[in-house]
Amino acid sequence: MKKLFTLLAVSALGGAMALGVYTQFEHKIENSSPDISKTPFLQAVNYNPVSNGGTNIDFTTAAEKTLNAVVHVKNTTMSTGYTSFEDLFFGRPQSRPQIGTGSGVIISSDGYIITNNHVIEGAQSIEVTTNDNKIFSAELVGTDPLTDIALLKIEADEELSYTTFGDSNATKVGEWVLAVGNPFNLTSTVTAGIISAKSRDLSGRNTQSFIQTDAAVNPGNSGGALVNIHGDLIGINTAISSQTGSYIGYSFAVPSNIARKVVSDIMEFGDVQNGILGVIGKELNSKSSEALGIDETEGFYVSDVQKNSGAENSGIQQGDIIKSINGVKISKFSDLSGFLKTKSPDDVVEVTLKRDDETKVVNVILEKLTTINVPIIGVLKEMSPSELKSRKSDYGLILEELSIENKEEWIADGVEEGSLVIAINDIKVNSISDAKKALSEYSNRVLRLTVIKNNGEKMAYRFR
Repeated sequence: MKKLFTLLAVSALGGAMALGVYTQFEHKIENSSPDISKTPFLQAVNYNPVSNGGTNIDFTTAAEKTLNAVVHVKNTTMSTGYTSFEDLFFGRPQSRPQIGTGSGVIISSDGYIITNNHVIEGAQSIEVTTNDNKIFSAELVGTDPLTDIALLKIEADEELSYTTFGDSNATKVGEWVLAVGNPFNLTSTVTAGIISAKSRDLSGRNTQSFIQTDAAVNPGNSGGALVNIHGDLIGINTAISSQTGSYIGYSFAVPSNIARKVVSDIMEFGDVQNGILGVIGKELNSKSSEALGIDETEGFYVSDVQKNSGAENSGIQQGDIIKSINGVKISKFSDLSGFLKTKSPDDVVEVTLKRDDETKVVNVILEKLTTINVPIIGVLKEMSPSELKSRKSDYGLILEELSIENKEEWIADGVEEGSLVIAINDIKVNSISDAKKALSEYSNRVLRLTVIKNNGEKMAYRFR
């Protein structure tokens, strides 16, 4: 009896201790969740990603915070064609509406919505349906085809539920995420997965820096939310890797830091203001490092520094290896390009680099991007008013570098570096934003170019 009493006493004491520890643990978790209700919608929420792994993670809070902030986006375009043999025979083309659908994320209580550019591209009308089945006509505020981000605005009689931006730089591979959207017109769909990789470039041209996840994303999810377990927006779902058009394992999202920068610029300037470092180079790997005769296999190798750039003014030299910027590790080119897409001209960044086996830290003032690559002809650069005056023109972009693929054909026709491109797709161009707008008219295709050659001859070119 005495032994039994002792055993019961020890068991009760152990249970009380376990309950006390559990209560303290639960209390700490509750207090660690950030209060995002008071955070302005363009400010990032700072948080520490959960790192305890396992599958017993509660996604319900994140889903509840996000579902009412994700909307169904329907765009309508009018196409003209022949619907019958009689119409073709008598030359009677008919106009009919074409419907495209996707998702969007409400990012402010007064109705600003972020989505993908490809979801609303070419739309003549845009309709948004919220999770409580209310339908609104949406206004297109602005787009950035390069990052595939667009900003919409709806007018509602009451404040709307919205989601808050998280810090995509703070996300970690292996972290749990939710994808929320409207695949196959199935509204309010939530899928879970983990971050599989960061800084993915699917283009092969070092222009993208996606978050890769294995959360199921299908057609209709485009423009929807990728959120962490706190319900903070860390990405805009954009693409899938598939041979069938449906999800087979991986999906890709524009990081929230890039999306937030694009939205902020569209609101303030009407287009995106990119900051550049002023370096030219390539990412390192074992093969390129061996060719360069260096031991480092990670980082960005600086092969050239642009004159009068922030990089040159800070002392960055040819042969330097950039290892991190503002504490963000730079292992490949998409790490660098992705980080710079979150920064503006005149921002100061701290660059950590290696030079002759020594680590150096320099501060660089970023400059405004003044060039754009138009693949069919080459790199175009903005000109100052005095430079335009010397060319006897009021507008135009100078051809700084001819396209390698078409160089011989252009030179044969008398178009050389230094020629002036004054119109793209019949739109006069005098800035990078003008060129972006002209390209977006036809899904980044060039159908027409107007060029003033170095000999003063003006020519118009048409392409199929």
